[in-house]
Amino acid sequence: MTEKQFSIEVVFALPDKQSLLEVVIEEGTSVEQAIQKSGILKRFPEIDLSKHKVGIWNRTCKLNDNPRDGDRIEIYRPLIADPKEVRRRRAEKAVEEGRADKVTGGRVKSKSS
Repeated sequence: MTEKQFSIEVVFALPDKQSLLEVVIEEGTSVEQAIQKSGILKRFPEIDLSKHKVGIWNRTCKLNDNPRDGDRIEIYRPLIADPKEVRRRRAEKAVEEGRADKVTGGRVKSKSS
């Protein structure tokens, strides 16, 4: 490694398979260039950088951002379900089953006669 080179990681995960690749890049290399250099796009042909979001250390970033020494570039998969909808359904089920409370998110129906 030269003075203007440094090491980063590129990661992508599926439910059954993960990949973490260490890459040496030049100063001024973009996130997109680093991803391409890592070879991860060949390992996971389903990755489409025009659709998948990317981030550095769990913070979304743009493909033209520049990573720094020691950064971890993450490629995010799209969500399967809307988290708000999942929570709403879970709360409705808790109400139906009579176990609604602060944790489940459902509102307990008052027992007034």
